[in-house]
Amino acid sequence: MAELETEVRYIRGIGEQRAKLLRKLGIASLRDLICYFPRAYDDRSVFRSIDSLVPDETACIRAMVVSPPRLSHIRKGLDLVKLRVSDDGGSMEITFFNQPYVRDSLKPGQYYDFYGRVGGSPRRLEMTNPIFEPEGKNELTGRIMPVYRLTASLGQNLFAKTMRQGLDEIEGIIPEVLPSSVREAHKLAHADFAYHNIHFPADSESLSLARRRLVFEELFVLACALRFLKERRIEKSGLVPKDADISKFYSALPFSPTGAQRRVIDQMISDMRSGKPMRRLIQGDVGSGKTLCAAAAAYYVFCSGFQTAFMAPTEILAQQHFGTLEKMLSPLGMKVSLLTGSMSQKQKREIREALAEGEIDILIGTHAILSSGVDFKNLALVITDEQHRFGVSQRSLLTEKGENPHMIVMSATPIPRTLALIIYGELDISVIDELPPGRQAVETFGVDEKYRTRIINFTRKLVSEGRQAYFVCPMIEESEALNLKAAEKYFEQMRTKIFPDLRVALLHGRMKASEKDEVMASFMRGEADILITTTVIEVGVDVPNATLMVIENAERFGLSQLHQLRGRVGRGSHKSYCILFCEDGPANPRVGIMCKTNDGFKISEEDLKIRGPGDFFGSRQHGLPEMKIADLSADMKVLTEAQNAAIELLAGDPDLSAPGNQALRRRIEELFELNQGAFS
Repeated sequence: MAELETEVRYIRGIGEQRAKLLRKLGIASLRDLICYFPRAYDDRSVFRSIDSLVPDETACIRAMVVSPPRLSHIRKGLDLVKLRVSDDGGSMEITFFNQPYVRDSLKPGQYYDFYGRVGGSPRRLEMTNPIFEPEGKNELTGRIMPVYRLTASLGQNLFAKTMRQGLDEIEGIIPEVLPSSVREAHKLAHADFAYHNIHFPADSESLSLARRRLVFEELFVLACALRFLKERRIEKSGLVPKDADISKFYSALPFSPTGAQRRVIDQMISDMRSGKPMRRLIQGDVGSGKTLCAAAAAYYVFCSGFQTAFMAPTEILAQQHFGTLEKMLSPLGMKVSLLTGSMSQKQKREIREALAEGEIDILIGTHAILSSGVDFKNLALVITDEQHRFGVSQRSLLTEKGENPHMIVMSATPIPRTLALIIYGELDISVIDELPPGRQAVETFGVDEKYRTRIINFTRKLVSEGRQAYFVCPMIEESEALNLKAAEKYFEQMRTKIFPDLRVALLHGRMKASEKDEVMASFMRGEADILITTTVIEVGVDVPNATLMVIENAERFGLSQLHQLRGRVGRGSHKSYCILFCEDGPANPRVGIMCKTNDGFKISEEDLKIRGPGDFFGSRQHGLPEMKIADLSADMKVLTEAQNAAIELLAGDPDLSAPGNQALRRRIEELFELNQGAFS
């Protein structure tokens, strides 16, 4: 009897040659094989009579061979086998190309089941190269058949045979990972039933039961694993700053923080005072004041003589944060410094030396902070902005520069809470759900081409008042295949024909980093009136004087992306506007949602329904176990159910030591082992 970790080449009937083909699909063990789930299914369970068939459909028939198969050698490399079959409703011709063995496999007078695409005409039907087997065998016909993602060298029939050989080996060895209490409470099928019926379902109901069981298990195990990760973190000791007077920080501000900001700051202080390393996500819409919360945490550890590292994904954002944090923290006696890749070697050396001596209290920078030789004297707090732009390994490198430092990750990408628990499941989540006083909602309009002249005139009016504008295009260069606005050509038109008297600049992702930084810095200084750009300006750039965002071909963008782009305006005291150009104007569903609300969390819920979860993951997903069967856009209801079940089970048995939970604990340990990048 095989074990689940048995190499596939040792499974009866597979062998070394087929094992090589399977390895190209990432299948090395029996476990890998049975967890290689179908991408779709062919319903071959219904047999049709020949007289009911129509050309171009795919169908199953049960028919008798009425003429001896004829083998013809047409030319070198081309053999044909032709035969005629019939049933009570009619007859048709069947042709096989380059399958000479068929002549001896199909016997006149015997019934066979055929599955294939119907060709010919209504008066003269035919099938070419159908799948066939003896009447009633029901291995390839007369049932629901799986369809797998395969390479060219491994066909569906051979893979189905391989899968059957694998399933024959798992009788009695599939562990029941789900505790019986969970399985019974949620009416879930047994594991053995689920694995057999996900691949070769007895009927559509069995397939539904199997899939629900396996989706629930995958999400339940992951939810339990992430809660375990929190417990593992809680077992570590974190630096405990002395209790500082945070009111001094509030008093130094030129405005009063919102209630939501104060609540998040209190949560962070409580975390840091607990004696365990803080791991907290601060989620807040564009302009909600996440940076102020991060500054308060940095001040709190500074009062105990500790340092903070603050990492941003681009130089522009790092410089922007440096300017903001220096204004906030310098009056409180904190030394704030900036480290980026474009600095001179002398500047970098001076900063590294001051940092190692403890003369810098908060260092803000890009990936340059991760470099060897950038050493902190007593790092206690790590902050990363726009967390989805960083991989898990980068975050780990930063935390390794201290002794279990506290960690804050910030994101302006609103994520539905249910999904956030999977993406950031090992973190505690704080949501800033209140905008600072004075922040105005951006007025948003969906328009079509007949409004083009009015928008051009409106842009000119705003610029005459001293304001600036963004025009965002979905592409950099023109494409013959797609009729979309391209930034480079659009820039030339705007610069030479539409706004020849205004200062128009161009920014896109193929420019060198130094060029992009210079264009953006110039726009921030007010040296350009209009910036023609792509989504490269989507995240974080703060130009309070920019009050107009025009997005071309808005139907090409996701809702969350449109919301992020809109967030580039409305950052100052001036009234701001967002214009969404698309063929059907406000009738477009996404554009309609954008015109109705400025609430990023409502928008993220709608985006999840429309596009699925892919946009929410970014590089962060690389650290999570790959979803083998769950589809987070379609399985949100099961996800909620699985998360609630995990919380309930772990509340009663936090370390899963009860006899009925041992298999689950072993599966979680395997998950930690297989995904060390995510779970370290």
